[in-house]
Amino acid sequence: MKNFKKVLYGVVLGSVLLSGCSGEKSAAEDYGLSDIRFPVEEDVTLKFMIGSSPMAPEDPNDKLISQRLEKETGVHIEWDSYSGEVFTEKRNLAMSSGDLPDAIMNSGYSDYELLNLADDGAIIPVEDLIEEHMPNLQKVFEQAPAYKEMVTAPDGHIYSFPWIEELGTGKEKIQAVDGTGWINVKWLEDLGLEMPQTTEELREVLIAFRDKDPAGGGKTIPMSFILNGGQEDPSFLFGSFGVGDNWDHTVVTNDREVVFTPTTDGYKETMKYLHDLYKENLIDVEAFEQDWNNYVAKGGEERFGVYFTWDKNNISGESYEMLPALEGPQGHRNVAMSNAIGFDRSRMVITSANQNLELTAKWIDQMYDPLQSVQNNWGTYGDKEKQNIFAYDESENMLKHLELEGTAPVELREQTSLGGPLAILDSYYGEVTTMPDDAAWRMELMHDVLVPDMNADYTYPNVFHTLDNLEKISKIEADLIPYVERKRSEWIVNGKVEDEWDDHLDEMNRLGLEEWLEIKQFGFDEYMKAQEEN
Repeated sequence: MKNFKKVLYGVVLGSVLLSGCSGEKSAAEDYGLSDIRFPVEEDVTLKFMIGSSPMAPEDPNDKLISQRLEKETGVHIEWDSYSGEVFTEKRNLAMSSGDLPDAIMNSGYSDYELLNLADDGAIIPVEDLIEEHMPNLQKVFEQAPAYKEMVTAPDGHIYSFPWIEELGTGKEKIQAVDGTGWINVKWLEDLGLEMPQTTEELREVLIAFRDKDPAGGGKTIPMSFILNGGQEDPSFLFGSFGVGDNWDHTVVTNDREVVFTPTTDGYKETMKYLHDLYKENLIDVEAFEQDWNNYVAKGGEERFGVYFTWDKNNISGESYEMLPALEGPQGHRNVAMSNAIGFDRSRMVITSANQNLELTAKWIDQMYDPLQSVQNNWGTYGDKEKQNIFAYDESENMLKHLELEGTAPVELREQTSLGGPLAILDSYYGEVTTMPDDAAWRMELMHDVLVPDMNADYTYPNVFHTLDNLEKISKIEADLIPYVERKRSEWIVNGKVEDEWDDHLDEMNRLGLEEWLEIKQFGFDEYMKAQEEN
């Protein structure tokens, strides 16, 4: 196997040399099986590494969904399961040492890492396996050909198995907006306040929360968030000042121009607005460093006046309603859409150490069976020890969502689902499964509150750039994104964005922004050209 790129693996390789590579499990023995049908009669084990949630059981085999899958296939999975940063370290350690599992699930690779691993021979192309052994995935590609295009690398190979979740289309899809604002309407009612419609009205509401202390005992936090924290970031507010912001700071104008949001005047004006809120003690002092658990703990006590997340039910209760798009001082009212959500290109990869390719491919294909995919994504049924997500209607061969009974959706799903590669198409709803109540509720809420103010016609699509361009993007973003995130925090706390703006633009250009934009624009233009030709 070729040497790995030093930019990603130098530190990891040093760790391997020090540790002696003693902790990883190597791939399974060659069972010499062919023309496999499930359940297999032989005693077989595959060795997978998996990125798992800290809320899930340490061993995925403790989940009913895994036990049922083993019974149906006859294949025992020996899991190496890790969470968070530990998973990333263990995953990279295995790859750099060459002591590889058969496959990696919930792999979390960026496109750059994916093509690097393919170039180095650590993972294998899988398009032939799909064609020969994976009818469920083939059917998905036949029903929705765009996904096959999205998972195919520029060299024509497929190196990974995707995660696909459809829930609506266009501006009406559930992933059109990532994190949104949630406001405590009970406090509004108690204090005789109206739902804010402008950024100035929001400031006045936050001041009232601060001064009246509706949580009591000085516990009120007018506004909280997790800065640079994805769904919990306050990026929703940026749309009041221009094109807005989203998780990757990339928007596409209606003239098809790719824009990096931290270069826009609206971004600067949002920084000034947030600094004013901070100066007036309206922002949680822990918003710049708090973790998820701390955020949830305070939210569960309903100490927030306004906060940001995907679904309030994961954090707070019925006292909160979705914050509408606010009109800014220049008359802007905009909801910036999120990019490339609902699809993960590299949810699972097969390593070059795997000696049981047909067996592995057919096991992975089971994950794309519609009934299995639905359970992988949300959870299972028939569990006598844990709360169930579904009831199975045998007469209709359909999984029907049950009431969550107050349980946080994310918590129950992490405990009972398997994740990994899967596909849920819009055509499945009403045929294979019902739509989750919380999803239907969110989509209806978005339709009423947010969709009318989604002003953009385009989002940045799932462009699969070449390895050369991905290497350039990765190198630039390694410096550019941390810089942007650092300035985001500094300007909210210390101000000075107006004084530093010209230097800020110069610094981003010094870090390679112009080349980054050229690559991104080229990728968008080529993608749109291909779509229009099809």
